[in-house]
Amino acid sequence: MRIGLVQRVLAGYRVPFLDMLAAEFDGQLSVYAGDPRPDEMIDQSQQLKTASFWHAEDLHLFSGKFYLCLQTDLLKWLKTWDPGVLILEGNRRYLLSPLASGWMRRRKRPVIGWGLGTGSGVGIPSARFLKNFDALITYSNSGAAAYRDAGFPQDRIFIAKNAVAPKPTVPMPNRFANGYDGKQPVVLYVGRLQERKRIDLLVRACAALPPEERPALWIVGDGPVRAKLEMLAGEILPETVFRGALYGEALAEVFRLADLFVLPGTGGLALQQAMSFGLPVVAAEADGTQADLIREENGVLIQAGDLSDLSATLRRLLVDPVRLRRMGAASYRIVSEEINLEAMTAKFCEAIRSVTFRNPDLEKDGPA
Repeated sequence: MRIGLVQRVLAGYRVPFLDMLAAEFDGQLSVYAGDPRPDEMIDQSQQLKTASFWHAEDLHLFSGKFYLCLQTDLLKWLKTWDPGVLILEGNRRYLLSPLASGWMRRRKRPVIGWGLGTGSGVGIPSARFLKNFDALITYSNSGAAAYRDAGFPQDRIFIAKNAVAPKPTVPMPNRFANGYDGKQPVVLYVGRLQERKRIDLLVRACAALPPEERPALWIVGDGPVRAKLEMLAGEILPETVFRGALYGEALAEVFRLADLFVLPGTGGLALQQAMSFGLPVVAAEADGTQADLIREENGVLIQAGDLSDLSATLRRLLVDPVRLRRMGAASYRIVSEEINLEAMTAKFCEAIRSVTFRNPDLEKDGPA
């Protein structure tokens, strides 16, 4: 049985998951994805090893809330790969997704939607759009609730908690249990440097702390607002370290040396990765996935855009290293036992097998 999976862009952080999913189906997974827009600066350095790849010809239309994507050779890929099951992004902004769904349905083959929830879109009402799918995979409990509210059957909704890191295979980094060993505590941000990430709030929050309680702030990543952030930091927190984009062991090393991980704006899969290194986490409430990762025992959810809330949270946590270490251990446990690539892959497999069970001819005969 062949699996087809459509993405707008194949980001590097998704490659381990897609290869893990492909391995569950003897490599019979083809990923269709195009190039990001120039200003997105999405890392595409990792290559698929188990799954196959089709480089899509995407046409990006408009921007912001009016953005639309036309995946112009989607049907050509479908005819070439001829999948038995198709996984589409559950996003109404991708204009040819209903056409791809129709192609599959004419062949009596199932289609699975994958997304955050009903979200925003243009042209097609949520309930009508969701009729394109036999099952839905979402990242979070809030996404599942949104799909249920739109009228999609609950028994066909699968929650695959968003992950980029597998179960840890090495012990949690050995940080000083009762203090910082005479050094400044390190607050770490990892992700793209974009306006919506609100890294400026993190710089301002650290600068607002009393000098004797001020942490070292490390910012890892690159993006369109880097120069603006460097200028801001130069004015109010000149000791801020901008490390640029890091990968592999270089990125792992900064995770090991940090004491607290903070995402002050919208989203960011580095949150789960930071937890795999035993870090306590602070994040703004955004797309619902944060609430599944952050609990009282391992982190704090803050009000989005609230500088005073962020600054007060940092001060409260940084003065108590014993609590930080305890929270970090809870993060490590959550990633080890609950939210990891293996668990995410298992949920995708469950969704795929559920739709093929409803269509037994797929497993018996394969694609027509």
